[in-house]
Amino acid sequence: MKILDKLIIKEFLKTYFFVVVMLILIVLVLDFTEKNDAYIRNDVPAMEILKYMGNYGLYLNNLLTPITVFIAVIFITSKMAGRTEIIAILSSGVSFMRLLRPFLFAAAMIGAVSFLLNGWVLPVATAGVTQFRITYLDKGQASTDPNIHIKVGPDAYAYLKRFYKFSNTGYDFTLEEIRDGQLLSKLSSDRIQWDTTKNVWRLENWRLRKIHEKGEEYTVGSELDTILSITPADFDLPVNHHETLKLPELSKQIKILEERGADNVSFYRIERYVRFMSPFAALILTFIGVIMSARKTRGGSGFQIAMGFLLAFFYILMFILSRTFAENGSSFPILAVWIPNIVFALTGLVLYKTVPR
Repeated sequence: MKILDKLIIKEFLKTYFFVVVMLILIVLVLDFTEKNDAYIRNDVPAMEILKYMGNYGLYLNNLLTPITVFIAVIFITSKMAGRTEIIAILSSGVSFMRLLRPFLFAAAMIGAVSFLLNGWVLPVATAGVTQFRITYLDKGQASTDPNIHIKVGPDAYAYLKRFYKFSNTGYDFTLEEIRDGQLLSKLSSDRIQWDTTKNVWRLENWRLRKIHEKGEEYTVGSELDTILSITPADFDLPVNHHETLKLPELSKQIKILEERGADNVSFYRIERYVRFMSPFAALILTFIGVIMSARKTRGGSGFQIAMGFLLAFFYILMFILSRTFAENGSSFPILAVWIPNIVFALTGLVLYKTVPR
């Protein structure tokens, strides 16, 4: 079986690579056709377009992995079944689980590479795609979106009407301390600016209102330096910031947000769950793919490949829905993220009962 193992692994990886490249090229051509007018209108440099397409290709590779793995394993297995090779292997006394070994080994290799890409390479590519779209397509403004709300501590909430990135300056700033639904203090200022030399925030025309059990204390001033658990970078984060962080950076950001008591920490936790969950999809889908296509059919492998597409798209749909469910406040987000793998793993075990012996 060692020679056959090497052959199966080689054919599996070669087919997987071919399918990945073909699908990515198709999507990149469609994406270029759609954005070509915007490239010309905004005079985007050719090198920037090529860099964007390279980064977007890496992003697509991660997105399309379930489809490409499923197609590759079904194509290889159905071709072997069509030539009665699987029947011959099983008739020689080789168990079906032993036949699965080279397929699962190749899938584990794909999963390991996927984990490395998700943890360290893909975030850089995603950040590049986001920056390209902001710079050349969306034409990012000098200021961030208006009416910024951010949690800076367990009981502290900051508000800015508008923040200007080029000068690190914000207007109509408010910092409120609220505990158990009661307002304890409110610090307001007309203008707030980041002091790069001292790494502190400077407030201009500030008003401080403290509420006590016996009354209120009101203080005003022209300038005040204060330290907050935020920097100008926190006002300029893209919506998909959690997707642009490498795995160590993601863990560090989660710790920072937990210390602040930030409400959006769940997005970062779920992103980390997903990065550890995704590589197992290759193993599970390979297991199902071999089982589905191990039988010889009269109609050839066309129907099996079509079923592979359908199941892979269903997996992606279930993954998107489960992630959305987790991000919208699920009590057990890690379980919600793992639902697609759990469902498909159980499906594979049920299908295993039907395989030829």
